[in-house]
Amino acid sequence: MSISAADVKKLRDMTGAGMMDSKKALTEAEGDFEKAVEILRKKGQKVADKRADREAKEGLILTRISDDAKKASAIEINCETDFVARNEDFQAKAEAFLNAAYDNNIDNVEALHGVEVDGESIADHLQNMTGTIGEKIQISKVVLVNTDGALIDYIHPGNQLGVIVEFAGDVDNTEVAKDVAMQVAAMRPIAVTQEEVDASVVEKELEIAKEQLINEGKPAEIAEKAAQGKLRRFYEERVLLNQKFVKDNGVNVKQYLEQNNTPLAKAFYRIQLGEDA
Repeated sequence: MSISAADVKKLRDMTGAGMMDSKKALTEAEGDFEKAVEILRKKGQKVADKRADREAKEGLILTRISDDAKKASAIEINCETDFVARNEDFQAKAEAFLNAAYDNNIDNVEALHGVEVDGESIADHLQNMTGTIGEKIQISKVVLVNTDGALIDYIHPGNQLGVIVEFAGDVDNTEVAKDVAMQVAAMRPIAVTQEEVDASVVEKELEIAKEQLINEGKPAEIAEKAAQGKLRRFYEERVLLNQKFVKDNGVNVKQYLEQNNTPLAKAFYRIQLGEDA
């Protein structure tokens, strides 16, 4: 039977499948749209199964913050190539998934899979995208933050790195807050304050420092004291409020915030594309 271009477009709009795939499915289904959709879904599942073991390390990081800066969401959606990540349809789907996470207060990937967008679960969307695009498509991270203070976000150009910073109170100067978010992006702190650094990490750093000093010929008791100085430098490098401010090394981040009458940062969420959480 003859399949019209209008029918092909209708099926493509319904499913997001490519024009040729839509035409083949309609031809196989003899013009039956319901059957054609099922054919495309089965194709998507087959492709998804084949791509399951593939690595998907490209993609996008997206964030959204409420107008009152009290709520924020972020997602990481992955694909196999940067070419797909730059595709407008892929980016539009990613934005829709982010909004679904935000609107439904979702804080984990599994829950987000069950949310419907345009009458279809996000899990089905991802499967169909895999079938259509021919690459593994997955959502690997979902972040939800609510605060009594204030939230600010920063997305590095290219959407491969995203940061959300939570401040202890309302923020009047968003440029100052954005500077701190950029600091988190650039300097990769592991904690906001030194008290928050895991005790095992501190113990390991002291042990490494003492061993280095003893290897340099320092007596054990002197190495013990000198290791504390190395630990302070470790805090300056890895703890956000202790770090030298990247735009002015004359002050640390805490001093920069205090000088600009901005509440201190109390938490941050840093998402780098393809990195384990």
